[in-house]
Amino acid sequence: MTNPLRNPKDQRLPRIAGPCSMVLFGVTGDLSRKKVMPAIYDLANRGFLPPGFSLVGFARRDWADEDFAQVVHDAVREHARTPFSEDTWKQLSEGIRFVQGDLGDADAYLELAKTVGELDASRGTGGNHAFYLSIPPGLFPVVLEHLKATGLADDKPDAWRRVVIEKPFGHDLESAQALNQLVGEVFETGSVFRIDHYLGKETVQNIMAVRFANAMFEPIWNSNYVDNVQITMAEDIGIGGRASYYDGIGAARDVIQNHLLQLLALTAMEEPGTFEAAQVRAEKEKVLSSIQLPKDLGAYTARGQYAPGWQGGIQVPGYLQEEGINPESATETFAAMRVDVDNRRWAGVPFYLRTGKRLGRRVTEVAVVFKRAPHLPFVADAVQELGNNALVFRIQPDEGITVRFGSKVPDTSSMEVRDVTMDFEYGETFVESSPEAYERLILDVLIGDPPLFPRSAEVELGWNILDPVLDFWAEQGQPDQYVSGGWGPHSQYDITARDGRTWRRP
Repeated sequence: MTNPLRNPKDQRLPRIAGPCSMVLFGVTGDLSRKKVMPAIYDLANRGFLPPGFSLVGFARRDWADEDFAQVVHDAVREHARTPFSEDTWKQLSEGIRFVQGDLGDADAYLELAKTVGELDASRGTGGNHAFYLSIPPGLFPVVLEHLKATGLADDKPDAWRRVVIEKPFGHDLESAQALNQLVGEVFETGSVFRIDHYLGKETVQNIMAVRFANAMFEPIWNSNYVDNVQITMAEDIGIGGRASYYDGIGAARDVIQNHLLQLLALTAMEEPGTFEAAQVRAEKEKVLSSIQLPKDLGAYTARGQYAPGWQGGIQVPGYLQEEGINPESATETFAAMRVDVDNRRWAGVPFYLRTGKRLGRRVTEVAVVFKRAPHLPFVADAVQELGNNALVFRIQPDEGITVRFGSKVPDTSSMEVRDVTMDFEYGETFVESSPEAYERLILDVLIGDPPLFPRSAEVELGWNILDPVLDFWAEQGQPDQYVSGGWGPHSQYDITARDGRTWRRP
């Protein structure tokens, strides 16, 4: 598909998928409607999908092809990033199909096999089909079983079959290992794409670009100069309508095990020889396998639940008052912890991780906080407002980088030094808006480019880190309460205070 929106000089997504289709399970869910369908349209609108690309929906609804096409159309109109183009929509809609059936209905998968075969013949999809499981993890086994039984998962000569799996990748280490084994029995290792949408964000990928493309950072990217690293993902919303998913999962499983540990790995990893998938993954796995938990988990972890309060001028309920939540639930909506990367580069540097809902504002950042200069030739009063230098990667919503350093205050008789900042903002430097994470990741699936997708070893290493913390919390009773609109429970500040440090205020 081609479109005038595509700039031939645009180097950010220079690759175009070959002949293929995507089969989408869970078409009625929010993820499909708000992210997956719009991302497919945006890729088509920018010319990155082949003319014969096809989208097949699978669900229990009594829909014809045109009914599903209308669902996609409405999702695109509401959530697409790029302007709506009738020409793009006409070409995309010609490849939209729908298969009605329950996820456990064997006959429906036979109909699905017939449909993708028809697309190979009529749309030139070439036997290349990706299966996107936008469904609860508990339903993975039944879908995988039927894909295997009907031969839909089998690679063909000169053709491929791939599966896309959304998080959570298991509930703990044992369940993750079972899931990895199950998926591995149906699809080849290189055909499994576990989506962590944070890894598709331009600002996350920019961590590697800044580190490895600039000579000024590498010499100081170690324990000789770095005092601590703080990784924060704060949300100003509650659980919304996700009670059935969230209760029993909690902040640590939902965010720390995947998003924050992946950000830590990218920040701490050694330089790979190339950015081929195997080498990037190998370096991330080295970091994850080097992570050590503190011996005293009570002193260096914290958890909380948001209580009723005011946010944005609106009175909001506490977690235990949310619809569908057990009033005695011990599920945490805030989690914080310290970990250490036990290797030569990072020995002695604490990594502080925290995430929570109903906090002061929505922000995700990685802050590398440097040690103070070993000698300050100033009078004490002149540097009393001088803090630590810091390099902050702003992942969302104000994508960019902030550098904090000391500078002389003008028009002062003495050499008074205060903190100042320099900001780089994506929106001001790059005129064109960045692709959404799902655009990048879906295109990578269709092309078969896996560096941004964690493989089973990374997933299991993440659970190996988190499981002892979850087991410890399970014995501690109810989480601390914190007021909605604040910055979480006070116990989080004890984690950094014990080390003589403080959390940054994002």
